[in-house]
Amino acid sequence: MAHFSQLLSSMTDFVRPRQLALFAVLATAALPSTADARVGSYDGVWNVTFATTRGNCSSGYSVPFAVTGSRVSSAGGGRVSGRVNRSGAVAVQVSVGASHASGGGRLARVSGTGSWKGIISGDQCSGTWQATRT
Repeated sequence: MAHFSQLLSSMTDFVRPRQLALFAVLATAALPSTADARVGSYDGVWNVTFATTRGNCSSGYSVPFAVTGSRVSSAGGGRVSGRVNRSGAVAVQVSVGASHASGGGRLARVSGTGSWKGIISGDQCSGTWQATRT
């Protein structure tokens, strides 16, 4: 145990806390952050097409979504809110008039897929969605 405390003491003499903090800040600033690089990697307008697999709702509706950083919003065509994380997992809520739906899935570089469920024109429905970055 005495040997370990001597080693620890010699290390703290070698690297002062201020120097260690300065080194950590410089190392962080010098290296590009992969997290920062991925946060905006889904930015842009996405055209999302919905298909109904259960319920009496029409298929083929398209809604444009905008992604800015981690935020998903409407790019025209209803009220859209949601989030996308660094790995592309997305959760979204959409409402147009009395119809509303929620969905989740994953975005990749230029495309995405997932599922949704909601009440469309009074009918309870669910299905899948596909997205393409425009």
